[in-house]
Amino acid sequence: MPDALTKDRDSRDRSIVAKLIDALPEAVIVVGPADRILAVNAPARALFPTLRPDDLLVRSLRAPDVLDAVKRARLSSHAERVTWLERVPVERSFEIHVVPLQGVQGEASLVLSLRDLTEARRVERMRVDFVANASHELRTPLASLLGFIETLQGPARDDTDARVRFLGIMREQAQRMTRLVDDLLSLSRIEQHLHLPPQTKVDLVAILRHIADTLAPLARDNDVVLEVEAPPAVLVMGDRDELLRVVENLVENAIKYGTCDRVDGRPASVEIRLAADDEQCILSVIDHGPGIAPEHIPRLTERFYRVDARKSRAKGGTGLGLAIVKHIVARHRGRLAIESTPGEGSTFTVYLPPEGR
Repeated sequence: MPDALTKDRDSRDRSIVAKLIDALPEAVIVVGPADRILAVNAPARALFPTLRPDDLLVRSLRAPDVLDAVKRARLSSHAERVTWLERVPVERSFEIHVVPLQGVQGEASLVLSLRDLTEARRVERMRVDFVANASHELRTPLASLLGFIETLQGPARDDTDARVRFLGIMREQAQRMTRLVDDLLSLSRIEQHLHLPPQTKVDLVAILRHIADTLAPLARDNDVVLEVEAPPAVLVMGDRDELLRVVENLVENAIKYGTCDRVDGRPASVEIRLAADDEQCILSVIDHGPGIAPEHIPRLTERFYRVDARKSRAKGGTGLGLAIVKHIVARHRGRLAIESTPGEGSTFTVYLPPEGR
């Protein structure tokens, strides 16, 4: 009879604890004797779907710093605080408080509360990056604008030809700064939601057709033929505007940079291929241009990295296009692969999980 009463009391305690932590907005885990999980609230389950009551904490949460803090709190009966950085599937940062809890499943129970610091740290990092990158990239066009303004106010004040020429250059520099600020803001918005995967069904084929139609004038101006190869429909869970940006950036780059320096006089081609199976969706953008040297490929997705800075700026590039692609693909829980052979061309491939996975 005492054993039955003890089990009944333990069951009642678990139920009370589960209801209490479910009312809390932050992720909370309650750990009992032998480091077995007693209760997990909804925010904690959303962060770590593998957490299950009665499982060992060490099997569900592979974080040595957190497990060490649990051990110290159990031995000392004092609260512990630890910062934990999780790197996969995306980088996330947590501040974890481990507090001994009296009266639940004996004296050995502990409460782990997790405060997600990811967004706050990402915002701070974006602020620092924005200041550093923007100041560096904006310095040249601003200096150019100031120089032309001073010239128009001074020696060229009455020179009509110089005024017309300088105003054209000033317009180009202002447009360059506008594109740069727009891309920086886009990158910031994407990074703010990097840890939240999209939840809307999107047809990739419709996106490909739309981008092919949109970029057809640019392709004609560059004497490029766009070739699209895709099944009738391919569904993924995604953000339509962001996926449009991915395809647009890759195809536009292929038209501008992957088809130049041709000497045979024939029209260049850019191939857009889409394939899908039960495991993944594969989007490839293929050009047959000059290619990219191997030493540049690992750095292509870095912010403001350019293989040829002069040519990139001349074609209106900001150096942020592939960084934006990389971050969007990461948010969609996919990956970007780049292959290139100098003199033969380049292939940019995006792998995305299909709808339902």
